[in-house]
Amino acid sequence: MEAVSTDKAPQAIGPYSQAVRAGGMVFVSGQIPLKPDGALVEGDIRAQTEQVMENLKAILEAAGLSLSRVVQTTCFLLDMEDFPLFNEVYARYFSPPYPARATVAVKALPKGVRVEVACIALAD
Repeated sequence: MEAVSTDKAPQAIGPYSQAVRAGGMVFVSGQIPLKPDGALVEGDIRAQTEQVMENLKAILEAAGLSLSRVVQTTCFLLDMEDFPLFNEVYARYFSPPYPARATVAVKALPKGVRVEVACIALAD
């Protein structure tokens, strides 16, 4: 295993890596809407999703990859009423064939945010 990190995305807020390269894949930890300096992005689900996707993109770039290599995402929403607006932003970051995806509603997320997304990408 090899840790992947960048200062172009927020540092981990717990005992985990931004991402780990293992077995020809890169596993990116769940990203919440924090700016690289750790400041929380306030605002609606669109603004928060935009920052989450930019964080994922920056971490993948640090691994020498792009979002086009993502094969699976796991998305956590505080409120499923946000699903259409979340999809609107999410769709701008991917093109067919879209990654496989699971989206679940959760009771709470770190720092009271509305969205968190993790992903797995092919590295080889």
